[in-house]
Amino acid sequence: MFVLRPFRLFFKALIIDASPRQMAFGFALGVLVGLVPKGNLLAIGLMMLMCSLRVNLGVGLATVFVASWAGMLLDPITHRIGEFLLKSEPLRPLWETMIDTALLPWTDFNNTVVLGSFSLGLVAFVPLYFLSRPVFGLLTPRLVAWAQRFRLVSLLWGGELTGKLA
Repeated sequence: MFVLRPFRLFFKALIIDASPRQMAFGFALGVLVGLVPKGNLLAIGLMMLMCSLRVNLGVGLATVFVASWAGMLLDPITHRIGEFLLKSEPLRPLWETMIDTALLPWTDFNNTVVLGSFSLGLVAFVPLYFLSRPVFGLLTPRLVAWAQRFRLVSLLWGGELTGKLA
């Protein structure tokens, strides 16, 4: 059953090892990571944060995938947000300090789309968490009950050895 191990781990991460709080946190963080264009230190740091926190990685990674595609469609909007923030006179000392700091220029914060996407993701983080938590609270028990009816799920959860769900 070595071949089923990756599927077992993914299914377990998606359904079993998940509270509605962890799933909602994974969803909100996945949107934040997905919106930020990749290939910079900011995206790498956010992904490391998501992998190191106690969030549902199945939901988080699926959300990163979907939000990355949606993020490309939002580029004109995020460009305007980032341009507004970078041209804001009260924030000018912050940007000058950040450009002189050792690693911060690698975050691409001076890119309007990166800064706008990150800002949009931060603003949406808390509302997405609180809106998705009750949804995951309703869906998770139903999804687990539905999944337990199938023999394949029993095999994925390791029930082939015990005859029961693990």
